[in-house]
Amino acid sequence: MHSGSTHPALDRRHPERSRFSGVGRDLARTKRHAEIELQHYPRPHMNTAAATQTFQLTVQGYSLEILRIPGHIPHAPELVFLHEGLGSVSHWKDFPARVADATGSPVTVYSRYGSGNSDLLTEDRAVTYMHDEALIVLPDLLAQLEIDNPILIGHSDGASIALIHAGAQDRVRGLVLLAPHVFVEDLSVASIAEAKVKFLTTNLPEKLSRHHRDGTRTFWGWNNIWLHPDFRRWNIEEYLPRITCPILSIQGIDDQYGTMAQGEAIAKQSAGPVEILALPDCRHSPQRDQPEAVLETITRFVSRISGNKSNQTGV
Repeated sequence: MHSGSTHPALDRRHPERSRFSGVGRDLARTKRHAEIELQHYPRPHMNTAAATQTFQLTVQGYSLEILRIPGHIPHAPELVFLHEGLGSVSHWKDFPARVADATGSPVTVYSRYGSGNSDLLTEDRAVTYMHDEALIVLPDLLAQLEIDNPILIGHSDGASIALIHAGAQDRVRGLVLLAPHVFVEDLSVASIAEAKVKFLTTNLPEKLSRHHRDGTRTFWGWNNIWLHPDFRRWNIEEYLPRITCPILSIQGIDDQYGTMAQGEAIAKQSAGPVEILALPDCRHSPQRDQPEAVLETITRFVSRISGNKSNQTGV
């Protein structure tokens, strides 16, 4: 499934990025403000937990863990969640269910090969592993689940996969990017090297074992490739001009794995409209550090691009 061949995107160098400034939104929005605005959205009267489905699906020869949550608004677009490098279905916790509840859209969450309760990783990851996921695995999964024109919600590696997929496929309604990467920064490499030390000296293996069949394999599969010298040339900016769908990019100002230069590149180079939300007091996981602000912003974005008038009260 994974090949060692060089992808065109890996041969590209990128110029230095300036710090991001002027995002066009009120970055001082407080959690309380977000909670008040979120109350404008109608809540469904259904037992979401009872209707949720969890199952295994064979995709490109691997058994993948799938979670599906029904929506309560007819014809609402499907939201497909793509987790971070060390993420999984359970690692998202209740966030996908809260997004389904707030937007009325059906939600699909899955654990990639080597993560969660999907098949165990049996080989080293290639530099092209995110390209493989975006260009081979994700199209197969969407086709099998009969999901057309989805909104992709990706975190970190998952956000990069969403960008590659949208740049190669003209069948994506919108992108929600949480802490995306489009090129490798020194900060990213330094923090991933620090994560290696934490894995060897703290209870991080125990924490990962709560969300993965084999947390050790999952960790080294992610850590080894990001610290590989060849990965420093990884770059997906060539896909950005091909993306015409609306994009919402959410970044923590205190993100330890990436700077606002990532969002700046997406805003400058993408062909479609891009909205940037930079959150204070927020690190690499906006959905955890600022959940109410992130939920409110995603709900607005989904409502706007899907044309669900019933969810636009107070917007």
